[in-house]
Amino acid sequence: MCKRAVVALGGNALIKPDQEGTIYEQFANTRIVIKSIVEMIKKDWNVVITHGNGPQVGSILLQNDLARDVTPPMPLGICVAESEGFIGYMIQQCLSNALKRANIDKQVVTLITQVLVDEDDPSFKNPTKPIGPYYDDKYLNELKEEGYQVKKFKDGWRIVVPSPDPKSIIEGEIINKILEDDVIVIASGGGGMPVIEKEWGLDGLEAVIDKDLASERLAEQVNAELLFILTNVEKAYLNYGTPNQKTIDEVNLEEIEKYYQEGQFPPGSMGPKILAAIRFLNSGGKKVIISHVDKGIDAFKGKTGTHITK
Repeated sequence: MCKRAVVALGGNALIKPDQEGTIYEQFANTRIVIKSIVEMIKKDWNVVITHGNGPQVGSILLQNDLARDVTPPMPLGICVAESEGFIGYMIQQCLSNALKRANIDKQVVTLITQVLVDEDDPSFKNPTKPIGPYYDDKYLNELKEEGYQVKKFKDGWRIVVPSPDPKSIIEGEIINKILEDDVIVIASGGGGMPVIEKEWGLDGLEAVIDKDLASERLAEQVNAELLFILTNVEKAYLNYGTPNQKTIDEVNLEEIEKYYQEGQFPPGSMGPKILAAIRFLNSGGKKVIISHVDKGIDAFKGKTGTHITK
C-alpha cells in the first residue's frame, strides 16, 4: 500500500519575484515545481497537492476592480474558487505530462474544496488578512461604501478580511475515495473556500483560510504520514533576523512546540507553517518537511530543509 503525503505549494511558487506573472511564466514554473512530486510518486507515495493563491487571487481582484463598470464584480469566495480552478488546471496538466514522460500510469484530478470554519471565530471581529492590490486615498470611501474593511500599509490602502481557523475539509471523504483509486488529487487551493453550517446547508463567507493550516486539516483527514511544505525559504530559523540567527535542520515535536511558544515564528510568515506541523504530528502524522520550492527533491531526500518528527 502506498504511503500518503500532502504536499503544500507556497502561494509564490508559480510566480517568481522578478516576473510579471504571465500565464506562460506560471506554466514554466509549474513544470519545475512538479519535479519533486514526480520523484515522490516514483518512491510509491500517494500524493495530495495543495497550493497557495496569493498573487493569482490578487490579480483577479484587480481585474474585478478595473472592470466593475463593464461587468459585475464577483465576491471574494468566487475569486478564490476561480483561482483554485485555473491553478489546479496548470498543476494537473503539467503533472500529468511529467508522469507520462516518466512512464507512470497515474491520473490527476483537481477538486474545488470547501473548508468548514466556526461562525464565531474571533477573526470575524478583527479582520487582519490583506488581500488584493494597493489603493490610493481617493478609493477609500468607495471601498468602505461597498462594505470592505481597509487598512493602511506603506504602499497604500488594502482590503483586509477575516482568516478563520479551519476545522475540517468538507470534501475530505471524497478525497479519500479518490486516493483509494490511486488517483493524485489537487485540493484545498488557496486554503479552500471557507463555509459555515446553516440549518439549510453550507454558506460561503468573505474570508480567506491559511493554506498551510488547511493543508494540515486535510492531511489529518486522509491519514497522511508526511506533510511536505514547500515555500520561499530553504529552512526555518531560530532568532530570525538577529546576529544569533541559525537554521533548524532536524527537530522533534517537543522542541518545536517550545520554540513556537517562545514566539520564534512570526504569525505572518513561518508561524502558520510551524503551527500546522505541530497539529499534524500531534494528530498522528509522522513527519513534516519545510523547504524552498526549488529544493524540493533535495529536501525529500533529506539533503536540506527543516525536518520535524515526533
